[in-house]
Amino acid sequence: MTSADQVNRLLALVPYLQSHPDAELGATAAVFGVSAEQLLDDLNVLWYCGLPGGMPGDLIEIDMETVAESGRIRLTNAEYLNRPVRFTPDEAMSLVVALRAVRELAGGHLAEGIESALAKLERAAGAGTPTAQVAVAGGSGEIREQLAEAAAAGELVELDYTDAGLAPSRPRVAPVKLITRDGFGYLQAWALDRAAWRTYRLDRIGGVARTGEPAGEVGDPPEFGPGWLEQRPDAAEVTLRLKPEASWITEYYPIRAVRREADALEVDLLVADPAWLRSLLLRLGRDVLAVLPAEAAAGAREAAAEALAAYGTE
Repeated sequence: MTSADQVNRLLALVPYLQSHPDAELGATAAVFGVSAEQLLDDLNVLWYCGLPGGMPGDLIEIDMETVAESGRIRLTNAEYLNRPVRFTPDEAMSLVVALRAVRELAGGHLAEGIESALAKLERAAGAGTPTAQVAVAGGSGEIREQLAEAAAAGELVELDYTDAGLAPSRPRVAPVKLITRDGFGYLQAWALDRAAWRTYRLDRIGGVARTGEPAGEVGDPPEFGPGWLEQRPDAAEVTLRLKPEASWITEYYPIRAVRREADALEVDLLVADPAWLRSLLLRLGRDVLAVLPAEAAAGAREAAAEALAAYGTE
């Protein structure tokens, strides 16, 4: 865990403790996803934080004896930090994109909650922040609603389904979960005729007939597995070291990992098409600090050199 992680956590911890007086140590640690030992370390750091001057009246006060004896956290003299930190535009936009994808498949009270959260996050992202459009091939909203209701009720349904080979069928299934992957919506269900788990593309379901029959206990569906890019044997992992100005790519491309530093960030992504990577590197231009493996950038270097030569520029 980095010091930056701890600072972000402390900025959220203070207003949390102010709104939850006498908070229990273990429960608070669980809220922040850390161990009780880590939270104790955080509290010991907070003890030395406060307003400029560093005098006793300037510092945040924590009754560490009470923490040690009863596991209760009592924090005072921190009224100037009574509001949690706001999302950065990048953080807000990443959540907006994720919620828009979820909204494509959500219905009922979930849709209302998502719309409310989206409105708040879009305000947090700011009026000048570019918006990202999300499209999911999720079929009919009415069909999704029927499947969600049947899954919640534990009820069997009959699907009017057309597979990838355009063959029609009417499987009787116990719907369990609606998911998205690679821009498509899917239903995971227990198929009675196969006595096995099956996955159905939502945009290929032409209709749903609810039977009123109980599905019984079918358990949990298997892990859906990786997307198409992860399954391609010719996909290679490439690491880009970029200037902070290029952090926008983490919101628009399937990034496997992001490592941020004060003056740069590194992203890992899978590349199955060298032409796509070449185009991306040319678009990033001077914001690219390094590419690993180095040979992955050869095509972009050659294309850039040819373009400069055409303009008579070295």
